[in-house]
Amino acid sequence: MNQIKIGRFIAECRKKSNLTQMQLAEKLGITDKAISKWERGLAMPDTSIMLELCDILCISVNELLSGEKINMENNNQKNEQLLLEMAKELEKKNKTIWKSMWAILTVSMIALLAGLMIAAFLIPEGVWQIVTILGICVVFLIPCFYALKLEVSVGVYKCKNCGHEIVPTYSEALWAMHSGTTRYLKCPKCNKRTWCKKVIKK
Repeated sequence: MNQIKIGRFIAECRKKSNLTQMQLAEKLGITDKAISKWERGLAMPDTSIMLELCDILCISVNELLSGEKINMENNNQKNEQLLLEMAKELEKKNKTIWKSMWAILTVSMIALLAGLMIAAFLIPEGVWQIVTILGICVVFLIPCFYALKLEVSVGVYKCKNCGHEIVPTYSEALWAMHSGTTRYLKCPKCNKRTWCKKVIKK
């Protein structure tokens, strides 16, 4: 989706409806700065207000996401094009999240090892050394929990037994035994626990 094109289209439709940015913002219950960002192509309207925005501007969601008026003849073609673009954007977003997860884990692991080395060699043996090591380990767990949240938010886990795609809750993924991004989960379809491999859906 072309955000700049969509932004220009929003501005054009707003002006045709004889609305200022402030008036449109008041109708949607947001700030005029948000409208300005949309129209400059710096941001997209939130999905929660997209239908209301389209209703105010007398356009369809397809037209909004296309950034232009759509003839009925071209509607199906535009729908297919939009779905493909949205799928590509979702894939790109998932890949970015996946890379971020591995970056967080890598940096955290390096920081943990560096912290343990410093605690082992620079702090004299005793209570303070133990407290420091425990503190470093606790701090290390925080980014690990966040990385798990990112892992669960993209793709699915595939059941080794029946091939069913599993989307576990955060707590289910947290307490499941794991090896890397493969987790020991119970499949809701075949009711068996197997080692389910993480699959990033395209």
